[in-house]
Amino acid sequence: MRPDILFPLFAPVTTLKGLGPKLGKLTEKLVGPHVADLLWHLPTGIIDRRFAPDVANAPDNAIATLTVRVEHHSAPLNPRHPYKVRCRDDSGEIDLVFFHARGEWLLKQLPIGQQIVVSGKVEWFNGMPQMAHPDHIVPADAKGEFEAVEPVYPMTAGLASKVLRKAMASALAAARELPEWQDPAWLARRGWPSWRAALATVHNPQDESDLSGLAPPRCRLAFDELLSNQLALALIRQHQRKLSGRSVKGDGRLRARVVAALPFALTGAQAGALEEIYADMQADRRMLRLLQGDVGSGKTVVALLAMLNAVEAGAQAALMAPTEILARQHFETLGPLAEAAGVRLGVLTGRDKGKARAAIYERLATGEIDIIVGTHALFQEDVAFRDLAVAVIDEQHRFGVHQRLQLSSKGRGVDVLVMTATPIPRTLTLTAYGDMDVSRLTEKPPGRKPVTTITIPIDRLEEVIAGVRRKIAEGARVYWVCPLVEESELVDLAAATDRHALLRAEIGERVGLVHGKMKPTEKDAVMAAFAGGDLDVLVATTVIEVGVNVPEASVMVIEHAERFGLAQLHQLRGRIGRGTAASTCLLLYDNPLSQTSKARLSIMKETEDGFLIAEEDLRLRGAGEVLGTRQSGLPEFRMADLAVHGDLLAVARDDARLILERDPELQTERGKALRVLLYLFERDQAVKYLRSG
Repeated sequence: MRPDILFPLFAPVTTLKGLGPKLGKLTEKLVGPHVADLLWHLPTGIIDRRFAPDVANAPDNAIATLTVRVEHHSAPLNPRHPYKVRCRDDSGEIDLVFFHARGEWLLKQLPIGQQIVVSGKVEWFNGMPQMAHPDHIVPADAKGEFEAVEPVYPMTAGLASKVLRKAMASALAAARELPEWQDPAWLARRGWPSWRAALATVHNPQDESDLSGLAPPRCRLAFDELLSNQLALALIRQHQRKLSGRSVKGDGRLRARVVAALPFALTGAQAGALEEIYADMQADRRMLRLLQGDVGSGKTVVALLAMLNAVEAGAQAALMAPTEILARQHFETLGPLAEAAGVRLGVLTGRDKGKARAAIYERLATGEIDIIVGTHALFQEDVAFRDLAVAVIDEQHRFGVHQRLQLSSKGRGVDVLVMTATPIPRTLTLTAYGDMDVSRLTEKPPGRKPVTTITIPIDRLEEVIAGVRRKIAEGARVYWVCPLVEESELVDLAAATDRHALLRAEIGERVGLVHGKMKPTEKDAVMAAFAGGDLDVLVATTVIEVGVNVPEASVMVIEHAERFGLAQLHQLRGRIGRGTAASTCLLLYDNPLSQTSKARLSIMKETEDGFLIAEEDLRLRGAGEVLGTRQSGLPEFRMADLAVHGDLLAVARDDARLILERDPELQTERGKALRVLLYLFERDQAVKYLRSG
């Protein structure tokens, strides 16, 4: 259903000049399968060939373009020695140097007596300039055949830059002028070119300033991409709003029992978030709300009270988590509170098989389970509810938009509450959750103790192990986090398996190991042993990052902390400081540290505010990796850099809202052009919502 005008941009990259099957595969690996993907691959530097001195004044190690006459050829007697071609101008002589060259080919390329233009790096050797393997050699009257300024692109092994530039020229020729989707007055005010002109300019930079994210052509393209993102989210939201909702309002009796059973009073932030959630649930449109809360801010209690509101009204609720460990942990955490309220709680994960699974299906369908906790297993077709009214999705960034819509289709007018313990910067909240209302939990429940964070070079490992041994003797439990599971020849990082063996030798048998390659049952058994006090130390990869709750754990050691993102370090640190004991987080780093790594570790020492840490993470590393890894739920931008174009995102959101207020079905001339924009940035799903709406 993509418009015909975009067909050339969505042709395979192998249709471009110079890209056969082999080079096409390499290009696809580098940028993606389509011509458009190549156009989104922006240059990161330039080679300026405009410097054209005479030979005697060509500086050492400089790129220069020289006009010279070929004097004579010196073929080597030994093939391992270079072939030299002596050239000169009025100021002096230069040798063009070639290794493993064919003499007859060079004689044809460089006939004696011909005036030629050569461009490449000049190097002075024994008082004589030379140029090894010039980048360009053309007759003097054909000087215009090579670019005076060449863009430099990120590359992949096996693909020559000349091949990529030739393919890029072919891709630019395929990009036709598209109907203008931006407001002409806005473009004029910003001094931005048309889409086609902006694309041509970013791929033909003339100086370093043209490479800047703030250059007008780049800003234009970034805004196009951000507008497509915000318009797509606004269309999803519009579609959700159109779907019939239901008013859900309980009588408060079950919630009162749970609040009475809590060992602490609700914080002001929790009470505020609950007011917003209850108001959403009572309204006759569907709730779509994001609950953002830092580690330990009490999101699970808020989710439970929201679910109980539905149960009080005679309906069911579901809580979905991304991993089996987290789902089982939610089930155990909620168990005593559900019991206090007299509510029937169930759990469903991939581990449940055969008769046990069938029994859960039946109890859900008949309404014998009030609240079900589970993993992706809740999505499956066989799962049917008697009356699902609210779905809570934990750690939303592990799931895409369409998965949450899938779960909400399991009932009539299902309200959706999404939770994340990963504080997300405001700009990223807009890109990933722009279709949702947002509540933030910014306080921690009383009693949560601050964590002391210390940075230590990794060569003091023996001291750290001795300190851990002392802490264990005092009754502490310790997490020890490593970045890899086993030793890799490519990356010299401590492997969890090796560290586990060393710590067992140094500390004793009560050292356990969990990592992502273990079976869920094995992982759960080790986690249970650590939580129950049968293990003193848990060596782990980042599987313990989210949601694991052992209040007795008061020490966290993170090896190669410089390799982790800030958000990940913050998540890991949040596993301790949950009990009554003073807690310590040791960040072990390897020297030398980059400026970014120094800044990251320094922020971790200075603050425990997850939202502040998230903003810093975005500033230091950019949006692509802000959650530690590139997660499926967050959009990856090719033209926009949120650290640079964050202000444009807010404008794009307001613009998208205004566009749909005036033209909800995108039927005007600008609306039709905006449909082209959505397809251009592959937001096809959002266009489907227009059709279905």
